[in-house]
Amino acid sequence: MSQFKTVRGMRDFLPKDAEKIRYVEKIARELAHLYGYEEVITPVVEHYDLLSAKSGEEIRERMYAFSDMGGRRVALRPEFTASIARLIATKMRNAPKPMKLFCAGSLYRYDEPQYGRFREFWQANYELMGSSEPEADMEILTLTNDLIGRLGLRRYWFKIGHMGILRGILSQEGVAEGQQNLIMQLLDKKRWDEALTLARESNVSQNCIATLKKILETKGKDASQVLKTAKRVVADYDDAVAAVENLREILELTAEGNVKFETLVETGFARGFEYYTGIIFELYVPEIEIALGGGGRYDKLIELFGGEPTPAVGVAPGIDRLVLAMDKQKVSLKISEESKVMIIPVDEKLRTKAVELSLTLRKAKIPVEVELMGRKVSKALSDADRRGATHAVIVGPEELKEGKVVLRDMKKREQRPVEIKTLSKEILKDTS
Repeated sequence: MSQFKTVRGMRDFLPKDAEKIRYVEKIARELAHLYGYEEVITPVVEHYDLLSAKSGEEIRERMYAFSDMGGRRVALRPEFTASIARLIATKMRNAPKPMKLFCAGSLYRYDEPQYGRFREFWQANYELMGSSEPEADMEILTLTNDLIGRLGLRRYWFKIGHMGILRGILSQEGVAEGQQNLIMQLLDKKRWDEALTLARESNVSQNCIATLKKILETKGKDASQVLKTAKRVVADYDDAVAAVENLREILELTAEGNVKFETLVETGFARGFEYYTGIIFELYVPEIEIALGGGGRYDKLIELFGGEPTPAVGVAPGIDRLVLAMDKQKVSLKISEESKVMIIPVDEKLRTKAVELSLTLRKAKIPVEVELMGRKVSKALSDADRRGATHAVIVGPEELKEGKVVLRDMKKREQRPVEIKTLSKEILKDTS
């Protein structure tokens, strides 16, 4: 049977695991509604050119790409942002601004499977398009912080940087965008020496190399102090100075809004996607080395896909990684107590009555199962207990003559006869 194992890097989510994934997704979706983000659903398969345009070399190499039966080059989506940008550039180009969209689902990258990293993974995605104001960046940070708080995670922090700092330095030195992208890829992988070597090979000045070295070392938890230092370091590069000021304004606005979270500001921080133009950030907890999610500003992507120039900022929390963090921190799911009923007919002649009762209870929005294995009552009760039933309804001939059934409270191990017409109220009363 070994040929029927899951494909490498893919997973089955058994009921308890699926419940956790859907719980995080539910909280993420509720938060989208509270912040005014409308949900969209985009295809799992997109044109390869769309997904590869600004994804970054490493992700381009790891896409599940293939030719379909019509000879078109397509790929499984490795992230959501390109699909959302396509929507804005085409079907939503006349939508009022700002546009706030949410989506959630599975993504695919041909990574080497390891702890917290799989070839099929799950993300939520929030995108705010149309505003270049720092308040938009602040909202994305606030929303992300709100999501983590609602999930009950502790001791988390944001690693924050700004792509405009590094790009401002390199652009003023005349480094072509393609070469800048290669340098950013190396920085994203923490291969700093190689990144500096590539910068030297781009014929930048000695002042540039010295500035880059200092920027890579400028980091810390005191955002104000780090950014003061960074502004002094990049004083010779006007666009980099403007980027530092932009990041300072965003973080000050966030603090003034009483949004509190730990930060690690790294001015030499870079992310793998080539489309980022402004603030970038990732989310961490001490128990896990990999980021639980990340995001940033991308002001040129929609224009690249044929849309109007549209500033944008977004974040993609990793649903399965958030579940992993919750497991590590032993965070319980905040699922409200609800009734779960097993209906047990005493004999096979009463099966149809059991089904009829199940339909009545479901109309009252009570989850119900009917005993389907022909078990005796004692064994059926044991099975109901194993399945986590809060109540068992025992359907017997004597009680039915009086329009009643036996209602058993599975936790208290108590039972009583109740009238069928009040059965749903009695069950709900027990769990209210």
